Amino acid sequence: MGSIYIDADACPVKTEVYRVAQRHGLTVYVVAADVMGVPREPRIRPVVAGPAFDAADDWIAERVGPGDIVVTSDVPLASRCVKAGAAVLGPNGRAFTEDSVGMALATRNLMQDLREAGAVTGGPRPFSARDRSQFLQALHETIEKLARARR
Repeated sequence: MGSIYIDADACPVKTEVYRVAQRHGLTVYVVAADVMGVPREPRIRPVVAGPAFDAADDWIAERVGPGDIVVTSDVPLASRCVKAGAAVLGPNGRAFTEDSVGMALATRNLMQDLREAGAVTGGPRPFSARDRSQFLQALHETIEKLARARR
């Protein structure tokens, strides 16, 4: 089994990832642009990627592969990681796959264009307890699926 990589700057499920990873004996890389507080555990490794645009994304994308899990809401990063063979989950539990990531990129780009044109002014809906629950379920299922694939 590989590791879990968290695109951490705006990730609302870091604590959940730490608990699940500890239960399964997985290493977690908490990747951010700047220093971020993380629990002092041997398998939780903070990574300061630096302030350059997409530095955290680049750090993650350059290291992941089959057997790894990436947690991100960043669709371009998700696309890069899926292409590298990693399992990718959004903080709401939505899995990014080869089949879904193209549509997610197209939707992201459309929404960005609409925001820039002033047609859409609101952001995403607030993160909910249901999102957290769905994430935990998806993370558990992903870990189990990857463990079965290794047997």
